[in-house]
Amino acid sequence: MRAAALGSRALAFSLACCAAGSSAAQTSPGDGRAWLQRIYQATQSLSYTGTFVYQHDRRSEASRVTRMASAQGDVERLEALEGEPRDIVRSKDGVRCYLPRARTLKVDRHGVARRFPAMLPEQLTELLKHYTVRVGGPDRVAGRPCQSIALQPKDHYRYGYELCADEATGMLLRSITLNESDTPVEQFTFTQLEVGQVRPEAVEPQHATRSWRIEEASVRPADLGAQGWRVDTDLPGFHKIVEVVRVLGEREPVGQLVYSDGLAAVSVFIERAAGRQDSARRGAATVGGINIFVREVDDHIVTVVGEAPAASVRRIADRVRYERPQ
Repeated sequence: MRAAALGSRALAFSLACCAAGSSAAQTSPGDGRAWLQRIYQATQSLSYTGTFVYQHDRRSEASRVTRMASAQGDVERLEALEGEPRDIVRSKDGVRCYLPRARTLKVDRHGVARRFPAMLPEQLTELLKHYTVRVGGPDRVAGRPCQSIALQPKDHYRYGYELCADEATGMLLRSITLNESDTPVEQFTFTQLEVGQVRPEAVEPQHATRSWRIEEASVRPADLGAQGWRVDTDLPGFHKIVEVVRVLGEREPVGQLVYSDGLAAVSVFIERAAGRQDSARRGAATVGGINIFVREVDDHIVTVVGEAPAASVRRIADRVRYERPQ
């Protein structure tokens, strides 16, 4: 499950989307909330193609991303430029991940995730109860002038963020995640970007999959509480936004709950220990800005994966319990 959780995270971050709103072009450099609104609007409307780099733990991963916005539905395509070849296409029909070496197509018709640069929620009021917005100075990313904006946490439950928004379009060009010591733990940066019309063939998959293995995830709404599971997050501002059961092929069902403060998300995965195909390593792990904690609860493996400090992820994991239904 831990590997699947990390894969979901990689998929979420892999699909970059961005856009802009011309009406926001007169945003004042000192208006932090207006800049955040402009970034959000930018991520919803533009078509573009570009290359971004994800940096973490002294490693970097480059990807080419193309997004076509249309009235019929937006389509995004990501191509890994390093390591194992993979091609990911997201549309209104879900997410398709093409793995040519394994000749495998993974399909998730309910794949939803906030991803760089579409990080911000539409409604900022609740978010800004837990973050302070500060506008910094001008900067330059991918050859484009941009405006620096900081999101500083008001408590120790969440990370801080340094953003840089394109002055011309409002698109988010760079995002740096900072830990409790203001040390960067991960960074997303566009190195090349072209905003404008994108042809439909640019977002179409480039693989003939007739003879490939197809792995389609089944996702259905769930009431894990009725099954006896209790999760007391006890993290101010984090609210449950997803509660489902996922099934892949013949594997045992996996329960998933997702909590978010509008910017960061924490997922709780629950699966039977006897149904696992690998051995779970109990304890903590870190990958860039993602913290993971695994523990066993009543013959089940609980894996918590979060875009939050290790103490916050451990806090949630420790509060997962099982009460046998009467």
